[in-house]
Amino acid sequence: MNAPEIITLLGKGSAFEGKLTFEGTVRIDGEFSGEIRTEGTLIVGQSARVVAQIEASHVCVEGNVQGDIRASDLVELRSTARVVGTLHSPSLEIERGAAFDGQCVMRPSNEPAEVAPEPTAAPAEA
Repeated sequence: MNAPEIITLLGKGSAFEGKLTFEGTVRIDGEFSGEIRTEGTLIVGQSARVVAQIEASHVCVEGNVQGDIRASDLVELRSTARVVGTLHSPSLEIERGAAFDGQCVMRPSNEPAEVAPEPTAAPAEA
């Protein structure tokens, strides 16, 4: 990943609770709980503890996340990541050493869930 320019930083030792919306790239190294929504990139640093529902274009996790993550482009779980929740993303990268406890749904966010086809009846014999 090319290092994106970080627009906002929630530094180590800081804590925030609420709803975070932003443009560009945000890095969290402290504690956050609530909701995160963006069309940009979210980086959860190695020292971070996040309990949130996350919607972003690209999410890179190096720390701890508890909650569902919806990414329109990519979710990356680095080797130090600890994630509990459901991941929704068309693309997922998991490095060796990362811990993920939950479910993963890999389809574009605009694509409906597949429905199993109805069983067809056997042709009647003449």
